[in-house]
Amino acid sequence: MFQNYIQKITAELSNELPGELAHLEMMHSNRKFLLDEKLDNYKPSAVLVLFYPNEEDKMCVLLIERTSYNGHHSGQIALPGGKKEKDDVDLEATALREFFEETGSNVTPEVIGKLTHVHIPLSKFMVQPVVAFANTKPLFSKSDAEVNKLIEWEIQDLINQDINQKTTIYVRDTPVVANYFLVENKILWGATAMILNELRWILKKAIR
Repeated sequence: MFQNYIQKITAELSNELPGELAHLEMMHSNRKFLLDEKLDNYKPSAVLVLFYPNEEDKMCVLLIERTSYNGHHSGQIALPGGKKEKDDVDLEATALREFFEETGSNVTPEVIGKLTHVHIPLSKFMVQPVVAFANTKPLFSKSDAEVNKLIEWEIQDLINQDINQKTTIYVRDTPVVANYFLVENKILWGATAMILNELRWILKKAIR
C-alpha cells in the first residue's frame, strides 16, 4: 500500500503543481506574494518533506519542533531544512544535508520531486521543498542543538485538517491573523503551513 501511494504522489508531482492557489489558503493577513525583481534579496534554502511508514504501517510525514533560541523561527513546528551552503551542489543536496544534520537518520531518502518554492520575508529565505520517501521508518538521533522534538505526523491527519482555523500571532510586535494546522496541540503556521497545504492538495488527488 505504501509503495502504491508513493507512485501516485510521484505522478502528481510531475504534473502542474497547485502552487500559489494552495499557498493562498494558509497565508497570514500581512503577507504578500513576492515580485520577481525582489528575488535577488533572498537566500536560497531547502526543506525535506519525508514520507515513511510508521510501526502501524500508516504513512507519515516528518516534522520537527525547533529549539528555543534568539531568532525568527524559535520553537516553531517546521520541516527539516536550512540555507544552502557553498559545498551543496544544488538545493536537493541542501535539503538532504540539513535533514541528516537535524535528524541523524540512518536511512538515505529517495527524492521523488519538488513542491513550489516559498519565500519567508522575515528571515529573507527562498525555500525549495524537496519531496522524498523511505521504505521503512528510519532510526533517528536528533540534533539537540537544533531540534527539540521530532514529530511523526500521519498524512491522514494532514488531509483531514480544518484549514479555516485562525489565530493571532505577533510578528515583530505586529499582530497578524494566520490560518494554521494543529499538530500535537501546537500551532503550525506561516511558510511551513503553506508548503504543507500544497502537499495536502496533492495528497487529496493522489490518495482517493
